Amino acid sequence: MTLDYLVSRLSWQQAASAFIVLFAIIDVLGSSPIFISLKNNGRPTNALKATLISTALLVGFYYAGDAVLKLFSVDIQSFAVAGSLIIFLLALEMLLDIEIFKFTGPLKEATLIPVVFPLIAGAGSFTTLLSLKAEYATINIMIGLALNMLFVYIVISAADKVERFVSRTAIYVLRKFFGVILMAIAVKLFAANITTLMSNLG
Repeated sequence: MTLDYLVSRLSWQQAASAFIVLFAIIDVLGSSPIFISLKNNGRPTNALKATLISTALLVGFYYAGDAVLKLFSVDIQSFAVAGSLIIFLLALEMLLDIEIFKFTGPLKEATLIPVVFPLIAGAGSFTTLLSLKAEYATINIMIGLALNMLFVYIVISAADKVERFVSRTAIYVLRKFFGVILMAIAVKLFAANITTLMSNLG
């Protein structure tokens, strides 16, 4: 694949569209109360590590997602339903002020679970990438993804500043609001895939 070919496929309109779609799905701004809550519970997030791992997972899944899922005899609908259930449980934590994901691992940070998966590189972003792959040129999708990952890094890095400048009451209200949003995303993702999944099983 030559440079001339990549340039010929470059479309800023497609890149902008890919960025907007991925931005809405990843919704890192909506997850900011989670980052703050995790930090307050002694589980800080490493912004650079989370960004790099998420980028690697998303790019890797873009190129090998279908093959990897087929290797384990898992279809994309099953993967999306599983991801929606995890997102639903995270939403319950936010809305009910309970702890479902009890961290018992050797590390004290929450970079991998739940920040990288499922919040950033989750079933929604994976399935969206596969959908975009059918419509847009790869270079435009990668530009949209790179811009999103830059924004992810900025938001996670600025979580402490958000906590300093926003009152605890406002953070609490935001947590409840985005808990509802996360639950709605989970329900939508579940509903969009469960019908196809049941049909395939039948």
